Amino acid sequence: MNASLTETIENRVEIPPDFAGLRLDKAAALLLPEHSRAELTRWINEGALTLDGSQVRPRTRVLGGETLALGAQVEQREAWQAAQYIDFDVLFEDQDVLIINKPAGLVVHPGAGNASGTLVNGLLHYRPGLGALPRAGIVHRLDKETSGIMVVAASAQAHRELTAAIAERRIDRRYVAVCEGVMVAGQDIDQPIGRDAKLRTRQAVRDDGKPALTRIRVGDRFRRHTLVRAQLGSGRTHQIRVHMQSIGHPLVGDRQYGWRRIIPPGAESTTKTAIQGFGRQALHAARLSFEHPVSGQVMDYTAPMPKDLSHLIDILSADAAAI
Repeated sequence: MNASLTETIENRVEIPPDFAGLRLDKAAALLLPEHSRAELTRWINEGALTLDGSQVRPRTRVLGGETLALGAQVEQREAWQAAQYIDFDVLFEDQDVLIINKPAGLVVHPGAGNASGTLVNGLLHYRPGLGALPRAGIVHRLDKETSGIMVVAASAQAHRELTAAIAERRIDRRYVAVCEGVMVAGQDIDQPIGRDAKLRTRQAVRDDGKPALTRIRVGDRFRRHTLVRAQLGSGRTHQIRVHMQSIGHPLVGDRQYGWRRIIPPGAESTTKTAIQGFGRQALHAARLSFEHPVSGQVMDYTAPMPKDLSHLIDILSADAAAI
């Protein structure tokens, strides 16, 4: 692990008009999601995060149209500035954005237990100039074992615009997944999500959680499983995984959220092996649509299905066809 480093974080973002009436700390959490609410509240109290150049209290109500300005120094104990070669595919790039396909098993940024060897480290190797941006341009995340498409800011303007777009739900993110059980029809799951009271590494549906909406649509039905397509209406931690467990359809391979290792009756050994041996949650970020943060051009990209998930779907399809 690297020795501790002091990193200067600077950012400016305009508060959208429809945020009028929100507390400053909540507005900041929506507009600067790469930082925890606790960090943001501390910076507001310290004067490192200002509203139109003035230090105010976290509970101050915003009007919309003001400018949030962040200038803070943080101590980083992980390798946030260390460039390392990491294997990932670049689907598109220009001077302002990169669209990448993250492989399963790759952590997005350094943290406890993952001091280096992350996507951030790989981005710094691929394009060293990203070191000038907060979190090397990362504006949203995928879980370690979730594969698929991400957009990364490559300029200060793009970082501001994409951060706002994420907060305002203007980036359309769509996923494919394989869940246990045969779903009769799709549904919109509108259930708040918060940290699990018993296990802090998990999330759970809870009444006092943050609003969360996942739109689930059925793709293909197999004998004991379903291929689903999911569209995010919010961006909570583990959202799809938590919501699918909450309706009794946990994802194949998701040991953290209720995977039951269901096998179709009479299935061949190859089918059993493919299901029981699937090594991660069967979830892939397949498509990303948004307006280019500088040109305004509509960007619509897809990430190809990874081999492990494609193989699982083929096995389940063959099993269903054999009956």
